[in-house]
Amino acid sequence: MDIKVITICGSMRYSKEMMKIAEELEIKKGYAVIQCVYNIDGQRYEGVDASILDKIHRKKIDISDAIYVVNIDGYIGNSTKAEIEYAKSNNKEVIYHEPLE
Repeated sequence: MDIKVITICGSMRYSKEMMKIAEELEIKKGYAVIQCVYNIDGQRYEGVDASILDKIHRKKIDISDAIYVVNIDGYIGNSTKAEIEYAKSNNKEVIYHEPLE
């Protein structure tokens, strides 16, 4: 059985939802899911260089077969849009939680 590796992408405003979605993707779909480091309170980490986190997240995309975009209520922020473009430019499959209109 070939297991697909998927990186979760989306706004941190949906961090709790993303944790639940990741669980469902692993338990019900059998994917190996790579997640972000979540701040449960939804606050930004103090003193953390956002560019480092961005590089780390892009590396996660590099080692994945696909990204899973958590676009609740159709929301896709600028960072997530950039991640989608990065994934596409590297021939990664892009899966959306909610259908695009």
